[in-house]
Amino acid sequence: MGFIDWVKSWGLKDNGTEIQPVIMSLLASEVYKRLAVDSCINLIANALVRCEFKTIKNGKATKADNYYLLNVAPNKNENATEFKKKLVSKLYRQNECLIVMTNDQLFVADGFTVREYAMKESIYENISIGDFTFSGSFPESEVIYLKLNDQDIMRVVNSFYKDYGTLISSARDIYKRSNAKRFALKGEFLRSQNNDKQQKINDMMTDQFKPWLEADNAGAIFMLQNGYELDDFSGNGKSGTNQQGSRDIRNLIDDVFDLVATAFHIPRGLLKGDVADVQDQTNNFLMFCINPLVDLISAEFNKKMYGKAAYLGGSYLKIDTTKIKVTDITDLAVAADKLFAIGGLSINDLIEMIGGERIDEEWADKRYVTKNYTDASQVQDVKGGEDNDQTV
Repeated sequence: MGFIDWVKSWGLKDNGTEIQPVIMSLLASEVYKRLAVDSCINLIANALVRCEFKTIKNGKATKADNYYLLNVAPNKNENATEFKKKLVSKLYRQNECLIVMTNDQLFVADGFTVREYAMKESIYENISIGDFTFSGSFPESEVIYLKLNDQDIMRVVNSFYKDYGTLISSARDIYKRSNAKRFALKGEFLRSQNNDKQQKINDMMTDQFKPWLEADNAGAIFMLQNGYELDDFSGNGKSGTNQQGSRDIRNLIDDVFDLVATAFHIPRGLLKGDVADVQDQTNNFLMFCINPLVDLISAEFNKKMYGKAAYLGGSYLKIDTTKIKVTDITDLAVAADKLFAIGGLSINDLIEMIGGERIDEEWADKRYVTKNYTDASQVQDVKGGEDNDQTV
């Protein structure tokens, strides 16, 4: 059942006058939650896109078929960026994601059913990708199945928003009412009149009030006759004791973003675009949000695409998250020099770190150590005393 059909099932007339206001109200109430959830998912997806899926063979990084599938084009109709964003969207919105490999291509399933077993492989059926549905079934070992949490986080967000969305809708309605145009027209209205005369009076008042109330910055004139007084009871758009201000509504919307960010383990300031302490916020984002996701994906790919024997033999998938953070080359200079001096990095490693292309020379892959270092076991106490330690 679609959204429109669900609203129609309430018994409202399908003439636009009853259904449309209800739909617009529901959409307005949901838009803040959707904006917060979409912002979180897009932030996570963009971070995953920045990661390089490295394929290691016999302990050395190689660029073969799997590397191309995971970093360039997993299938004929999607590139790696589209594929990863779809993966993250499915995983966070539905708490699970199924990836099928067929004809040496990877696809994120749009729908599927599963028969779970405790002591044997689960069976996946009715797997659909776009307009295509697989006729057969797949055992657990032939698919890549990702499950984010034991409990679906979106259920928690939706449950929270049932009450909070009502608060936002009420606050918005109060703001509209408190700042709407309201006037009191004083005069002698108790006079004998028939329906025709009353209708003429009503038309006259409407013709005068409508252009005056709807006038924009161009201005308008209202002709007030003798014997009548017009008092203005309109709101002034500011918060007061009995008024709802726009800032109060914004605070409620900020609460939605804060709570959704907490549910997705994203620092609140990072989601809102705050530049204060962005370094610490990014580190927390990587530690509590991205790294667990990367561990989940790499573990499942290593289990299904490589297997135990290959993994223990040094062939596996490694997801590099170092490219998520944008670091100025001058900030890396001291650390890179130190890592190079102790043999932690080769010349090619340094070039790759700053975004350059590796040099296809044997000397560029060698590691160097300065002469300032020596084996700790070779350090001797030259004076032979216990209190005369020599440091290196």
